[in-house]
Amino acid sequence: MSEILASISTYFQQLPWLELIAMLLSLAYVILAAKGSLWCWPAAFISTALYTYIFYDVLLLMDSALNAYYLLMAVYGYWQWSKHTSSTVNKRAELTVVSWGLSWHVKSCLALTIVALALGYVMANYTPADFPYLDTFTTVYAVFATYLVTQKVLENWLYWIVIDTVSIYLYIEKGLVPTTVLFIIFVIVACYGYVKWLKLYKKSAIDLQPATSS
Repeated sequence: MSEILASISTYFQQLPWLELIAMLLSLAYVILAAKGSLWCWPAAFISTALYTYIFYDVLLLMDSALNAYYLLMAVYGYWQWSKHTSSTVNKRAELTVVSWGLSWHVKSCLALTIVALALGYVMANYTPADFPYLDTFTTVYAVFATYLVTQKVLENWLYWIVIDTVSIYLYIEKGLVPTTVLFIIFVIVACYGYVKWLKLYKKSAIDLQPATSS
């Protein structure tokens, strides 16, 4: 009996509680943001602050920097939403899903790749970062995909599917099990998001058809 209690005690001592808290708060952010709740931003602030430290601790330095960026965006988001709390939902409802051309995405990806290679070289040669190029690529593209989300660009979900899938590999390699589970969920959500937004995009195109023809 004492051995069982000792093994249970050891298990809980080794459990990455900080990472679990960050994961749960990240999920809370997604759920609250979907509901249009102002409380999503405090959840985002705390989770990204924790992940900034967690990723720095395992030498995923670009992921750490990315979460520092998200941390600032959480402050900005709270400030923006708190100014328009009563009308936020209506304003978001007025946004229309758009699709930007393939050539635009190809040019953007080429530019992002050049930036990621340059930053990856710096990280590989001047920092102790693990997976410097892969970590840098996910970070650079995540910053870009976040911008696409703000513009409600349909293709943002395709970027997130790739980014989150690559991130899963990184987190498995670093032993970040709860975060790996979180990003598996994010991939599923991104697939759902693309299908959902594609339907909205097609519906808006149909709705606009009569006005265009007239």
